[in-house]
Amino acid sequence: MNKPFVAILMGSQSDLTIMEGAADVFDKLQISYEIKITSAHRTPANTQHYIADAEARGCQVFISGAGLAAHLAGATAAHTLKPVIGVPIDSGPLQGMDSLLSTVQMPAGIPVATVAIGKTGAKNAAYLAAQILALSDPGLAQRVKEEREQKARDVQAQDAALQEARRKN
Repeated sequence: MNKPFVAILMGSQSDLTIMEGAADVFDKLQISYEIKITSAHRTPANTQHYIADAEARGCQVFISGAGLAAHLAGATAAHTLKPVIGVPIDSGPLQGMDSLLSTVQMPAGIPVATVAIGKTGAKNAAYLAAQILALSDPGLAQRVKEEREQKARDVQAQDAALQEARRKN
């Protein structure tokens, strides 16, 4: 049996600085992943081949980041029944609004979960993928829970520091 993993796809090298946010989350949560540059427009056959190959090797979730016309998530969803999460890249003259609209406007029956534009979106895509994988992995579910609890403690500590600083003034 192949080890489950997540595939992070991006349309070009320029998307890497954004999509590394997803990889960082996976590293922290100890989730296996692959990261690949493939284009819905420039290398459609390669994209289709990679999706089929990744599925055969155990890919459970695809994260697709793309800017401008942003067809990579839709092209991915067209070739798999696995969950696909689209990350609109903040590029071009519309700073990702075109990508967002392209990604969310999928036809009925070919869903793409869509997150925020840019690096926050890439991180949230990874967290969503982690939650999907955690449905069948209690250890991962615990790591996701602990991560969220740590974020809550961080906010509480920031507030405590703010309140202490204000009391001193």
